[in-house]
Amino acid sequence: MQTLARLFGRSPFAPLQAHMEKVAECVGALVPLFEALERQDRQAIHAIADSISSLEHAADLLKNDMRNHLASGLFLPVPRASILELLSLQDNIADQAEDVGVLLTLKPLPLIPEMSQLLWQFIRKNIEAFEGAHEIIRETDRLLESSFGGLEAERVQKMIGTVALREHEADLLQRQLLQCIFGLPNPMDATTLFLWMRIIQELSTISDEAERLANRVRMLLEVA
Repeated sequence: MQTLARLFGRSPFAPLQAHMEKVAECVGALVPLFEALERQDRQAIHAIADSISSLEHAADLLKNDMRNHLASGLFLPVPRASILELLSLQDNIADQAEDVGVLLTLKPLPLIPEMSQLLWQFIRKNIEAFEGAHEIIRETDRLLESSFGGLEAERVQKMIGTVALREHEADLLQRQLLQCIFGLPNPMDATTLFLWMRIIQELSTISDEAERLANRVRMLLEVA
């Protein structure tokens, strides 16, 4: 396995990309997590939540190693502050995925049929926003090679716009989902309602942070 120092030697973005792959594993586990909820499989919910926590911890170890290397006087062709901000945003996404997993383990939580379709649309739209940000981070080496300009920069700008659109679509679905929940003919009890509000908020933060991540790359393009 390559050390972070060797990764930095190849590209200032390679360690960031390695960290993002761990974050992607955390986010990717949300689909089987909610599939387990749909089946009301408590054992699977706990197992997947534990797996997300382990992946988040692995991402944290990479994050800490990156910060240590960045503090060591290593020369970078992009500002250290920019790398650290991107890293922090990625870390937030992994944290949100872990929080969703933890919330689903707190108590048996019914998935009411009236909200199921909207919930899945909302989950997938947040994941789509993240996947767009993930793809942008994958493109950072090419951006560096093109000096953050030219056709590659134009291509990434379009990708950034797509992430913003996905985040907006997730917001609209969140609103519809909340309207559905508050309009249920048989209202949820207070603790169940509170838990669903927290879960929905944590999910929405994934697309929010994905958009912030994409916009931070946009700033790199604008100052280059």
